[in-house]
Amino acid sequence: MNPSLTQDKLQLLLKQLNLIIVGKPTQVQNSVACLLAGGHLLIEDVPGVGKTTLAHALARTFGLQFSRVQFTSDLMPSDVSGVSIFDRTSQGFVFHPGPLFAQVLLADEINRASPKTQSALLEAMEEKQVTVEGETRPLPKPFFVIATQNPHDQLGTYALPESQLDRFLMRISLGYPDRAAERTLLTGADTRSKVDALPCLLTTAELQALQTQVQLVHASDSLLNYIQDIMAATRSGKWFVQGLSPRAGIALLRVAKAQALLSGRDYVAPDDVQAVLPQTIAHRLTAVSSAGCNSTAQVMAMVQALPLA
Repeated sequence: MNPSLTQDKLQLLLKQLNLIIVGKPTQVQNSVACLLAGGHLLIEDVPGVGKTTLAHALARTFGLQFSRVQFTSDLMPSDVSGVSIFDRTSQGFVFHPGPLFAQVLLADEINRASPKTQSALLEAMEEKQVTVEGETRPLPKPFFVIATQNPHDQLGTYALPESQLDRFLMRISLGYPDRAAERTLLTGADTRSKVDALPCLLTTAELQALQTQVQLVHASDSLLNYIQDIMAATRSGKWFVQGLSPRAGIALLRVAKAQALLSGRDYVAPDDVQAVLPQTIAHRLTAVSSAGCNSTAQVMAMVQALPLA
């Protein structure tokens, strides 16, 4: 794909999404970066701030098949993956795929489901396949999970285990809109009808080409040293209970490359790393009890104490 055409296309994508998710350009760019990096996205926030709308808008803009599952306490793993049902005509079992078999799966309020159902997503998210009744079935390509969760202090929620949190490339929070953005929402057209009218701006082949371009973005030795310095700092015991794993470092580099591509560059700069750092690593870390703050604030404090690459 021509570099100038790539930038034109990416800016058009961002512009369209920002017309729907008003006043949240950073969160929109983070979501696109996550998709371009081939990862999965976790959106944590209170109900009603646009989490589901963002998922719908991403799927329509990127031209991807969309499916939604409302996670509840009585949801079973087979409700997500599918089940085989005996067919009298063929005298055999016929597999009926669940909502998991979509290019974009919105797992809404994932932390309201039991841990058993939450864990049913693990193989799908990591391996891009699912095993049902002993048979392994591939999932569509690309396969992108957008999970939403409510704050842990709300009633009827189960905290996601560390193993599942680590499967999400990024975690973001939309937050309340500012006054101007909220006025636009109050006086504008119905958001759902606006999402339904969004044109598809990419083909699946074009998206896969962009994902390949992300992998080709250059990271210098000094930039890699900077990422390793960050990983070493998380393991020092000063900031966090446990440090980042090598997989987390690879995830950080992937997202930083996507951020660089969205910024119109074919190389990663330290600013790219810093721009996506809290969203990529904070959900993988637990701040030490003496810190008196959450993991996101602790990540920012740690970065400020480190020299740039």
